[in-house]
Order: sequence, then structure tokens, then C-alpha cells
Amino acid sequence: MGSSLPPVSVPAPRSTTPAPRQRAPWPSNVTLKVTMALTGTVFALYVLVHMIGNLKVYTGAEHFDAYAHWLRTLAEPLLPYEGALWIFRVVLLACLVAHVGASALIVVRARRARGRVRRTGMGWRRLPATLMPYTGLVLLVFIVVHILDLTTGTRPVAPAGFVDPTQTSSDAYQNLTESLQRWPMALFYLFVMAILFLHLVHGLWTLANDFGVTGQRTRQVWALVALVAAGAVALGDLSIPIAVLAGWVG
Repeated sequence: MGSSLPPVSVPAPRSTTPAPRQRAPWPSNVTLKVTMALTGTVFALYVLVHMIGNLKVYTGAEHFDAYAHWLRTLAEPLLPYEGALWIFRVVLLACLVAHVGASALIVVRARRARGRVRRTGMGWRRLPATLMPYTGLVLLVFIVVHILDLTTGTRPVAPAGFVDPTQTSSDAYQNLTESLQRWPMALFYLFVMAILFLHLVHGLWTLANDFGVTGQRTRQVWALVALVAAGAVALGDLSIPIAVLAGWVG
């Protein structure tokens, strides 16, 4: 005669409250990366064109001054005097604000996500990416110095003989050569051009990642393009302070 077991009571499942989803950051990291890529492309094109224009210093004062004056009268009479130049400046300033802002947000978010533990074992290959915020800061300082030196002619950054442009003439050749004849300023320019090379070559390389390029051969070709383009800009700009100090220009 078997014994009957008491019924086992199964507790009713408790109602669980779903964990609140963490709100995605705004703007997203993808948006920030694309913003940096687009604005970085604008800067890369600008420094390339700017370097080509600066090389006109080797053609002499007359041609270089004529080129500087042409920039101020570009698209006249459709635009007023310096109208096109101010359009370029506003676009570059907007790109600068967007580029620096996106970079700052990415750095802050990366540090928050990493916490106190630093990633190790990355080796020297990680060094260019690690230095990007610092090289960018140096370039930001250079932009301010460059404007005070050769655009506004603000002393003591600008040379004593700085001559303001007029609606009929420009003394850009004299301003440039007198500025670079000062050893501290020339050495500063040389240092910044080396920094520009580091920043530009890595920035151009990251464009492949930011725009989703995955093919190995394409990435290798683009790495070569980044190296050649950054090297051309840096060498072209580096040659001018050296030429002035050597007495070949000015």
C-alpha cells in the first residue's frame, strides 16, 4: 500500500521590472567620427592649397604680393573686397569648432569608458593616435600665432616692419620674410610643421576607418597617399623658413 506524497507548491514567478536602458549619448560616436573626418578633409585640402600658394614666395616679391592681393579681390565685383576671403575664414572657423568639439567629446567619453585602468601592450603603433590630441593642441596654438603674425600684424608676435595690406597693394612678401628672419619664430614654424606632418598623416589614415574602407589593398594604397600628401605639405612649408634663414629668399 503506497503512501501519497503531499502536493508540492510551486511559488508564482515574481514580476521583474526590466532594467532601465541606458540612453545612447548624443551626438553618437559615429556622428562625431564622421564630423571629424569631414572637417579634417576640409583642413587637409586647405593646408595643401595654402602650401602651394606659399611656394610662390620663390617667384619673388612681385608675384607673391600679387597672389596675396588677388586673394583679397577674388570674385570682385560680385563680392566686396575680401568678401571671398571672409567666406573661407568663416567656413574654416566653423570646421575648426566642429573638429575640436567632436575631438574633445570623443576623448572625454573614451576616458570615462576606460576608467582608471589603462590599456597596455599597444606598442609604438598606438603612439600616433595617442598623440593626436596633443599635436592638435599645438596646431591650435599655431593658428592663433600665425594670425597674429601675418594677418593682423599684432606686436610683439608680428615683426616691427609689418605693413598692412590696402585695397590696391599687399606687402605679404616683406611681412613673411621679416617674420621668418627672426630665429625664434623660424624655429617655431619648423617645429610646428613637423607636428603638422604627424597630425596630418594619422588624420588622413583614419579617414579610411571613418568612411568604412575595409579592403586591405585599398587601405594600403590610402596609407601611402596619406604619407605622401602629409610629407608634401610638411616639406613644402618647411622649406620656406629654411630658405629665408639661408638667405635664398628675402
